[in-house]
Amino acid sequence: MADIIVEARHKAMDLLARREHTRKELAAKLASRGFPEDVIESVIDRLTEEKLQSDARFAEAFVHLRQKKGQGPLRILKEMQERGVSTELQEEYLDPRDKVWQKLITQVRVKKFGSKVPRNYQERAKQARFLQYRGFTVDQIRQELKEF
Repeated sequence: MADIIVEARHKAMDLLARREHTRKELAAKLASRGFPEDVIESVIDRLTEEKLQSDARFAEAFVHLRQKKGQGPLRILKEMQERGVSTELQEEYLDPRDKVWQKLITQVRVKKFGSKVPRNYQERAKQARFLQYRGFTVDQIRQELKEF
């Protein structure tokens, strides 16, 4: 039994060395490699105690990385939920009302469509759909496109 725990720990540390993982992601990856559930829980509990695995660290890095990719708060929030980040951590690291989102939405729109003003309703709708796909809120999109 000790050998399987050591093996699971090494695999978990190998995964964590590449990037941060949530507890849920790490458990799923270890389970897919055939480790028993009790071993997985034990290993992840120990890694968390040793501060080698942290959902908070994951959440912070994840939000920062997705912002750099030009994704909006709704899309980031959905992905965080899928990865098992707690509601408390979501609220701590992601505030859709933060002013940073308005600056980001402008950068994303200009990168995709240029700084020109949408000439008609169809162009405006196209830009709005793109920004919505990127995960920006309706209010953020309205604010961005209101001047046009």
